[in-house]
Amino acid sequence: MQQNLDDLALFLAIADAGGLAGAARTTGQSPPTLGRRMTALERALNRRLFERGARGYTLTAAGRDLLAEAEPLRALSQRLSRWASTDPTPRVRITTGHWTSRFLARHIGRVWASGDPWVPEFLASNANVDLARREADIGVRNRRPDQNWLAARITLPVHYAVYGTGPQVRGFLALPDGYPTTPSDRWVRQHHGDEIVTGASDTRLMLDLALSGLGRIVMPTFAGDTVNGLTRLSPPIAEIAHDEWLVMHQDARHDPPVRAAIDALFALLSDPALRPPP
Repeated sequence: MQQNLDDLALFLAIADAGGLAGAARTTGQSPPTLGRRMTALERALNRRLFERGARGYTLTAAGRDLLAEAEPLRALSQRLSRWASTDPTPRVRITTGHWTSRFLARHIGRVWASGDPWVPEFLASNANVDLARREADIGVRNRRPDQNWLAARITLPVHYAVYGTGPQVRGFLALPDGYPTTPSDRWVRQHHGDEIVTGASDTRLMLDLALSGLGRIVMPTFAGDTVNGLTRLSPPIAEIAHDEWLVMHQDARHDPPVRAAIDALFALLSDPALRPPP
């Protein structure tokens, strides 16, 4: 029989306090209300849970059994209380590659401020985070999704070029074997595989290596053109240019905080002043 969780929580409070008066102080319910609720619970379960007497409420054998069964509710109640006491502003999880995450983090203040009805939370990863399982709310992807449960909104094309501290730098930087690849990393391995001098586990570290003069790096032009100390060393690489899409679950896009985040991200990613053509 399905029971009201509130009644079970009140049962735990009375069992802990040993009476109605003590439970009233911890639950905010009056002793008469607690007494009625426990009588109704006993009737619903068809079991006597308490012996009522001058010393208070003493658990019967059935009451002790229920106490053992209901014990996990304590941890659940504590988690729910912590959740209810946290900032109620929804966090919208945004998954993108490292360069786009860096771009959004630098410019998010143009479209979001404290007090808005959503909070951005960035999950920077070159691996695809599963939007269908709601591991994130919004993804920035390099192709339109095929799945009919995902919706998409196109932004601006993304172009790539080779960058380095100067033309004297000859070697290339790449992700180590076994890491999620990117179009730029695959292009480097295909066309300059024998020129790779070293790599790093993420693109931000590779940028630091490029700035040290250790090798050339292939970057989106919207990112590479803004890095002090780097020079564009090639024309745009046409074969790895691609459209860019904001992707979200069909159901999630109707959630007001997610909708607000989609509009804000679209404003940044489709702004040609911030991401000029190459």
